[in-house]
Amino acid sequence: MKLDIVLEEEEDGTFSVHCPALKGCHSQGATRDEAIRNIQEAIDLYLDVAHEKARKLMHQQPNRSLIDLAV
Repeated sequence: MKLDIVLEEEEDGTFSVHCPALKGCHSQGATRDEAIRNIQEAIDLYLDVAHEKARKLMHQQPNRSLIDLAV
């Protein structure tokens, strides 16, 4: 899967970064590389939480199936 991220240099020289496709998925870093590493971790955690939420919903709705789809 490929996701676009937006990296911005702040006035103080640090970097903020977010993933527009994942609402609320933001991070920052002291350097460009650190910010990119941090958003990668934030994306991984975001997707883990989304997957867990989907699994819990499936237990509540037995007439539905959860299918993994690689993109």
